[in-house]
Amino acid sequence: MGSIAFGGTEKTPLVINLITYLIKHGFKPALISRGYKGRWEKSGGILSDGKNILAAWEDSGDEPFMVAQSIPQAGVFIGKNRLLSCQKAKSLGFELAVLDDGFQHRRLHRDLDIVLYTPAEKIAFREPISSLKRANILLLKKGVDPQRKKRIKERFPESTVLEYSVKNKGFFKLAEKEREPDEMLKRKKVFAFCGIARPERFLSTLHEEGIKPSFFFKFPDHHPYPKSSLEKITGKYKEINAEAIITTEKDALKIIHSNSLKKIPVFYLKIDLEVEDKFYARISNLLQNWV
Repeated sequence: MGSIAFGGTEKTPLVINLITYLIKHGFKPALISRGYKGRWEKSGGILSDGKNILAAWEDSGDEPFMVAQSIPQAGVFIGKNRLLSCQKAKSLGFELAVLDDGFQHRRLHRDLDIVLYTPAEKIAFREPISSLKRANILLLKKGVDPQRKKRIKERFPESTVLEYSVKNKGFFKLAEKEREPDEMLKRKKVFAFCGIARPERFLSTLHEEGIKPSFFFKFPDHHPYPKSSLEKITGKYKEINAEAIITTEKDALKIIHSNSLKKIPVFYLKIDLEVEDKFYARISNLLQNWV
């Protein structure tokens, strides 16, 4: 699973969605991730054995940790050596490997290549668009112009072209992990921040939910939130007399133990993806061949 774009393509929500589907259908899957910017990126390690989370997000990187938290039954294996991670997963009894951000990692054989692709966005690509011919499934974000979608299908006839949309699963309180009614946040003066590849997507989602932050901080993708960043956040919160702070789920896991935010109402937005039924039918057909 992967993308030809650098970051911000909803890969992690898709990973969670797919692994959840596999578990629901009786399989034992493991996430195989490089663990970008984690301490284990070069050395490798096991974040989750499907029973326990064995390390911190600083070891694995933020996105694999988010998967481990969301799906305790999934194995999560970290490191640049994806083959070694697959071997570790197999030795612990995992049957399927979901390779995160692995479209360019061609040393490993794949039974299915799933690629998220959003045409016409002004973003940097890892490889030319022509490389999409390797994809078995191309997922386009809903709203793509029908003529453009038709041209993509014509250009990549061997790929199954489907659509997905982002689904809001609600706003949750940081410490208690309680869901906050959307209407409550709409009535509050809100300050928002995030450290993701395309922060404008997060801001756009908030606007779609009727929440318009009075101020919005953008940090670099995978930002670790040292003390200086937390002081910047709390300082701005007080300066504008905000009533609540909203961030992403990925950012929330890195600030949950921050003492400076304990007395501030902080919420994170949890999202999921809705994918066409044909996507799951294709997955199901593949799994039946293995049984």
